[in-house]
Amino acid sequence: MTPISRTGASRRTLATLVCGALAAGGLAAAGATALTPGAASASSHREAPLISGTPQYDNTDVYAFVSPDKPDTTTIVANWIPFEEPAGGPNFYTFADDAQYDIHVDNNGDAQGDLIYRYTFKTHRKNGNTFLYNTGPVTSLDDPDLNITQTYDIDLLRLHNQRVMSRTKIADDVPVAPSNVGKASMPDYAKLRYQAVSKLAGGSSTFAGQADDPFFLDLRVFDLLYGGNLTEVGRDTLKGYNVNSIALQVPNDMIRESAGQPIVGIWSTTQRRDARGQYRQVSRLGMPLVNEVVNPQKDKDKFNASAPWEDAQFLKNVTNPELPKLIESIYKIKAPAEPRNDLVDVFLKGVKGLNQPPHVRPSEQLRLNTSIKPSMHPKRLGVLDGDNAGFPNGRRLTDDVIDASLQVVEGELVGSKNDLGDAVDKNDKSFEKYFPYVAEPTSGSRGALAKGTTSGTDVRSQLGDALQPAGTNSGGGTDTMLIAGSAAAGAAGILLIGTGLLWWRRRMYNRAY
Repeated sequence: MTPISRTGASRRTLATLVCGALAAGGLAAAGATALTPGAASASSHREAPLISGTPQYDNTDVYAFVSPDKPDTTTIVANWIPFEEPAGGPNFYTFADDAQYDIHVDNNGDAQGDLIYRYTFKTHRKNGNTFLYNTGPVTSLDDPDLNITQTYDIDLLRLHNQRVMSRTKIADDVPVAPSNVGKASMPDYAKLRYQAVSKLAGGSSTFAGQADDPFFLDLRVFDLLYGGNLTEVGRDTLKGYNVNSIALQVPNDMIRESAGQPIVGIWSTTQRRDARGQYRQVSRLGMPLVNEVVNPQKDKDKFNASAPWEDAQFLKNVTNPELPKLIESIYKIKAPAEPRNDLVDVFLKGVKGLNQPPHVRPSEQLRLNTSIKPSMHPKRLGVLDGDNAGFPNGRRLTDDVIDASLQVVEGELVGSKNDLGDAVDKNDKSFEKYFPYVAEPTSGSRGALAKGTTSGTDVRSQLGDALQPAGTNSGGGTDTMLIAGSAAAGAAGILLIGTGLLWWRRRMYNRAY
C-alpha cells in the first residue's frame, strides 16, 4: 500500500504465436502473481473486476529506463485510463480530483518504498453554460477557449520503514496537456504538448497529459487463447487508443541509494478518497501483465490493494503458473517442469549480476540498474537478445514485453528454447526522441472523410452536397438546371405525400368517432 537474437521463422507457427501472446502475459504475470494479490500490475487494461469500472483510477502500464538522450537521468512513465477513444466527447479524459497518483521507488531492495512522487490534480471550468470541452480553436494551454483545464501538484515523500519522514512540495499548479479533441479544436497539438513539459528544481522534468497508448500487443488471447486456432493473431488491439500519462525524469543520484548500489525498484499506485475523506489504494502496477494473466479472479482486487512487501503469500502463483498449463492443454506444447524458480529469480528478484539488488526481498517491482547506459540500437527483446538496457532490466517504450515474457514463461531460461510471440512487434506510432518520449495522442479527427467530400473542404449535409456538388457549373449551365429540376421534383413529391397523409388521418378520425 502507499503512505540472443533468433528469427525462428519456421518455428513461429500458429500455436507458437498463441503461446506467445499467452505466455507473454503469463510470464510477466507469473512473475507478479507470486507477489501480492491484487489488481493492478503493469500492462493491466481492465484486469480486475472493481478497477475496470473506474477507469480514472486504473493503472495500465509502468515504464522505467535510463534516458537515451540524458543518461545521467532516469525516466519513469506511468499510464492510466485504458482504451480512451479519441473522439470520446463531450466529456474528454481527465485525471481524478479525488485521487493520489503515486510513483514509488525502492532503492535498497527491501520491498518497501523509500521515495514517493505524489501527483494530485485539480479540474477548472471556465464556462458551465456550454457542453463544449473547448469553445474555439485552442492555441495555448492558457487559451480562454480551452474550457476544461487541469493543473497538478507534486509532493516528494521520503519514508523509512513505511513511515513518512519528510514531505516536500516540488511542483505547484503545473498545467496538464488536454485531450486531443481534433484538428479544428487543436490545430497545433504538438505546441500544447511542448507547453505541458515543465522543468523542476535539481534537473528534473515532469509531464502530465494525454498520449498514445505505448503498449502494443494482441489482446484477443482471452478468446480461449485466440479461439484455439491463431488465425487472427498479429493485430495491435490498442492501436488508435490513448491513455493519460504521467512522465517524470529525475537525476539518477536522486533516486538510487548510491553509485555502488544503483538498482532501484519502481511501481505505481492509485489511492482514491472514500466517503470519510480517507485515501484507499485501489490500483497497483509494476511488472507487466501480472494481475491480468497471473493472478486468479479471487485475488485480483486484493492485489490492487496490496503492497510489494506482502507478496510472499502469493509465491505459488509464480512457481506454479496457470498459463503454461492452458497452453499445453490447447496447443499441446509441453509446459516446463515445476516449481518455476526461474520465474522467481527473474521477475521477483531481478537478474543476478544485472538488476538484482543485494539482500533482495522477492516482490513484484520493475527493477532498473541505473548504471547501465542506454543502447545505441535497442533490441525489442531486451536482455533475451543481449541488450541489457532493456526489459526485464526496467522497461523501455519499445520493449516487446509480450514476446519476451512469453518465451521465458515457456522455458527459455530452463532449456526450452523458443521464438514465441503474438506477431505484434512494435507500436503503431513512433515514439519521441526527447522527454516525455511517449507519442502524441491520436486525434479525434481521425478517420475517413465523409462521403462526397475531399480533403480541405468543409463537410456539408447531404442536401447541401446534392444542391451544389463539387464541379457545379457556376454559369447556370445544364448541371445546375438538372439539379434544380431534381430539387423541385423532390419538393413536389414531399407535398403530395403530405397531402395524402392528411387525407388518411381525417378518414381514420371520422371512422373512429
